[in-house]
Amino acid sequence: MLLLKRGLVGCCLLLLTPLALASPAYSLQVINQDEQLILNLPLNEQEGWCLVWNHSVAGFAVEDCFIVKAGQWILDSSHQPDFAAGLGHTLGRGKMLSDGQGGYHIQNMAVKISGNQMLLRVGSLAVNHRFDYRKKTISLSELAAGQRVTLKILRN
Repeated sequence: MLLLKRGLVGCCLLLLTPLALASPAYSLQVINQDEQLILNLPLNEQEGWCLVWNHSVAGFAVEDCFIVKAGQWILDSSHQPDFAAGLGHTLGRGKMLSDGQGGYHIQNMAVKISGNQMLLRVGSLAVNHRFDYRKKTISLSELAAGQRVTLKILRN
């Protein structure tokens, strides 16, 4: 009887394992100023996504890319076509490389996002704050232009 119980437990654990592996470990949530959830994106450990926006002065796209590593939200890299107002590289924060088109990639930044959350004033459609997520683009500006939102990472 003991062997049968062990066999059943082993069987059930094997059946549940793919489900456990398939469910995302984290969620990227966007909460509006009324504390309402307006976007919830599932994330796996070390899965990347980017916050992209059009620079309000120069107009070109700026891209900050993130991962979650061991439960910590981390700014991993940035792409900046120019060092316009508010942009640039800080010594000691990653390695800056040319993008071959007059811009810069800053890689291996490893900047921890304090408290796994950040505030963002979402720009107009001209600025178009958006996520590049799993080969899709999701516009925050379409959801909450002009609003202050909180982006947060939660463990599921």
